[in-house]
Amino acid sequence: MSGLRLMAVHAHPDDESSKGAATMARYSAEGNEVLVVTLTGGERGDILNPAMDVPGVRDRISEVRKEEMAEAARILGVQQTWLGFVDSGLPEGDPKPPLPEGCFALVPLEESTEALVRVIREFRPHVMTTYDENGGYPHPDHIRCHEVSVAAYEAAADPDRFPDTGEPWEVLKLYYSHGFIRKRLQLFQEEYDRRGEEFPMAEWLKKWKTEQGDLMARVTTQITCGDHFAQRDDALRAHATQIDPNGSFFAVPRDIQQKIWPTEEFELAKTRVTTAIPENDLFAGIDHVGVAAGRQEEEQ
Repeated sequence: MSGLRLMAVHAHPDDESSKGAATMARYSAEGNEVLVVTLTGGERGDILNPAMDVPGVRDRISEVRKEEMAEAARILGVQQTWLGFVDSGLPEGDPKPPLPEGCFALVPLEESTEALVRVIREFRPHVMTTYDENGGYPHPDHIRCHEVSVAAYEAAADPDRFPDTGEPWEVLKLYYSHGFIRKRLQLFQEEYDRRGEEFPMAEWLKKWKTEQGDLMARVTTQITCGDHFAQRDDALRAHATQIDPNGSFFAVPRDIQQKIWPTEEFELAKTRVTTAIPENDLFAGIDHVGVAAGRQEEEQ
């Protein structure tokens, strides 16, 4: 399965490397075009790696985040583009402070949708991935990313919407990525118990609010991509201001992850093709022959 196009829409630089990165690396390695669309510059992200909290980094954080993103994209073998909006930051406190003026979450939905539609009509993806209605977690930019992605999925196919952004394009499938799977951690803990070793994320698992439910109930599609976990991890480390190499992302050794849970999880949210659930391919149901024929006509 090659020659198709996948677009992954993310809120900030580093999100692409923690959500579906191995899947993107796999599809790219198989000869498909993969484009990451980063909606904001991540300017308001905290420096979460103590080794990077040094003079000169915070002063040029916008440039640093762009450099990190370029390296992560190189590692994953994907293309990447910026939509150009400004990070909203994560408001904290009770009550929470208002969002900063001009930030992405406050930009009118019509404006940000038009910007994403322009990229969709230019790249012409067959499949898009984004976040669910909760944003994966309730960051205002993640929730807005969901809203913009869903709106753009519909608008890009409508010739009456944003006619100045290019010819209409129907994205065939839209997925939500699901990375926070409780069952995954439970299986890791069972493996550590079998080995008689202490599970490094035991406290994290204990704090998981069980009333939130397990997102596996929403998963329709699991992509086997364990062979690309090394690329995922290296891409994460490339975001050095955001990712602590001694943090929880790397607490469970890669060989255990590949053995126990070698997949990444997605939820088919919208589709214009017929497919059978469960799936093991984001391009399932897409007529590869028809796509290839259409591409030849475009080139002539």
